[in-house]
Parts: sequence; C-alpha cells; structure tokens
Amino acid sequence: MGKVQLVYTTNIQDPNVYSEVQEQRESPAPPKTSAAAQLDELMAHLSEMQATVAVKADISKRHLPDKQDHEASLDSMLGGLEQELQDLGIATVPKGHCASCRKPIAGKMIHALGQSWHPEHFVCTHCKEEIGSSPFFERNGLAYCPKDYHQLFSPRCAYCAAPILDKVLTAMNQTWHPEHFFCSHCGEVFGEEGFHEKDKKPYCRKDFLAMFSPKCGGCNRPVLENYLSAMDNVWHPECFVCRDCFSSFSTGSFFELDGRPFCELHYHHRRGTLCYGCGQPITGRCISAMGHRFHPEHFVCAFCLTQLSKGIFREQNDKTYCQSCFNKLFSL
Repeated sequence: MGKVQLVYTTNIQDPNVYSEVQEQRESPAPPKTSAAAQLDELMAHLSEMQATVAVKADISKRHLPDKQDHEASLDSMLGGLEQELQDLGIATVPKGHCASCRKPIAGKMIHALGQSWHPEHFVCTHCKEEIGSSPFFERNGLAYCPKDYHQLFSPRCAYCAAPILDKVLTAMNQTWHPEHFFCSHCGEVFGEEGFHEKDKKPYCRKDFLAMFSPKCGGCNRPVLENYLSAMDNVWHPECFVCRDCFSSFSTGSFFELDGRPFCELHYHHRRGTLCYGCGQPITGRCISAMGHRFHPEHFVCAFCLTQLSKGIFREQNDKTYCQSCFNKLFSL
C-alpha cells in the first residue's frame, strides 16, 4: 500500500489573499445622441415661437410662404425626433392631436369644445383671429370671438339696431335695450304701470289717455272707467247734468239743446215755452199773448180769474182782464 502525498500546485508567497478595491472615479458623460441634440434644438425653437405668438396677427401676407416653410421644417423635425426616440426604445406619447390641423400637440395646448387645439389654431370661425385662452362663444359646435358672435347672432334693439349684449327686453314682438324702451311722446322709461300701444308705438299711461282716450262731453278730460253714452258722446256720470242747474237726471230722461243736456224746466225756459201763468213747461197747446206763452187754462182775467177762452182780453200793466172787469176797474 503506497502513501498518499498532498501536493500544492500553487505556492502563495503573499499572505494577503484579498485584492484591493480601486477608488471609484467619475466617468465622463457620453456624447449626446443626435435625437437628444435635436430635442434641445426643438425646445429652443419652440421658445422662440412662443415669443412671437403675440405679434402673429400683424405678419403681412407676403411672409406667408416663409411661415409655411418654417412650419413644414418644424413638422419634419418633430417627426424625425419622434422616430429616433422610438428607435432608442423611448415611447413618445403626444398630448393629443389638434382638432384643426390633426397633428400631434407637443407643447402648450388648449382644451375647448371637447377637443384639443394648438393655441394658434384655436381661432374665431368668422374673423379667424386667434382666441387662445380668451373668452369665446360657442354656436353649433363652432367658436366665435365675442365681437363677431354678438354681431352675427345677438338680438338687435328695435330702437338703435345695435346688438343687445346684456339684458334684453321683449315687447311688441321686438327686442329692446331696457333703456331704449320708452314712451314715444314724453321719452320716459316705463315703470311698473307698463305701457299702452297705438299704431305700433309704445306710450305711458298718462300720454296714452291724454292723446287717444275719448274725452268727456262735460269736462273734456279722458274717460277712464265708468261712463255714460249720450248725444253721440261719452260722459263721466258726474258730468252728465243739466247745464243750468247742474242737477242729475234721476229719471233717466233729459232734453237736448245745442248739443248740451238740460232738465225739462230749463230746457223750456231757454226755449221760451214756460207758462207765464204757472211757470211750468208747456208741452201741449199754448196761447201766445203779450210776448208770453200760457197754458190755455192759465190764460185768465187777472181780477176774476175767468179763463179767457175766446182769446179776447184787455191788457193793463202787463196783466190780462176780461172786458167786464176791465170796464169796472179802469173805465173813466
């Protein structure tokens, strides 16, 4: 049986078997890729474009071809950058696509009308001026600046024909600025009493009644409520009275003379048809004597009171006498 001998194939001269860890040194930054360089150039370019947004509206039409070439160059740069980033394994997620130009939005954007826009592409439908973040009006899914919207769609005032921007008053099948709806006669703005219309013009109550309401035949003031109709005219009830004694016609009957109402007594008085004997109106047969009129039964002798039926009488001191009494009283 032979002996086993251990033989070491490696002779370690240095007792320290651990190797030293070298001090960590900062490695120089890797050179920029062409994609990163283009990104820096793009951001600088976008900053320059933002500075010129405020004056874009003043750029003359002769610069339009340069502007189009500029935008085409920018679009090409954005497309190349996006492709290179994708080649490097970096996912590019655009903020959205502009509802106007349908291109990706890589910067500031505006959300309006349920869509995304480049700020410079969100413009008034009518005048094409940039709206940006300014207030606007929407109609049928389109955006309008306030000036064009009011000119195109706001109701017009029937007085001044200008667009109504705030409060609108509707009357007489038209629209008005509240301060322009006033009385056509006195110019006062209508209050709580409202207005009256005549010949398509508005009037306050006072002027309407003064100008167009029927006038009372007695006082010539407007008749507003209760009235009487007589002699082809209208009257306040308190004004329809006898023109001489001012008594009302309680029986409902009156006498007309020269377009004015009278009671029976004063009618006959003005006509000269009152009996000189009794002072009452004569409505039937009458006797005229000594410039007066008499009921036949009241034409009597002033002394014996006998009716002078045959019309034969004697006069003395404005009195009538029968022949017999005259002879007795006045014979010599």
